[in-house]
Amino acid sequence: MTERASDTGACPICGKPTAAAYRPFCSKRCADVDLSRWLGGVYRVETEESPDSPKKDEE
Repeated sequence: MTERASDTGACPICGKPTAAAYRPFCSKRCADVDLSRWLGGVYRVETEESPDSPKKDEE
C-alpha cells in the first residue's frame, strides 16, 4: 500500500518527521503549540465580512 504525501510529511511546527499518534505533528508538544496559536488568534480564517456588517441574528 502506498502512503499519501500527508502521511510522510514534516511537522508544520518544527519540521521533524510526523508521528502517527499526533499526525500531522511529530509530538504532543507541537500539537499543543499549534492549538495555542489558534486559541491565541495567531491563526485566522479570513472572511469577506467586514467587522461592521450585521450578524444574521441582528437582521
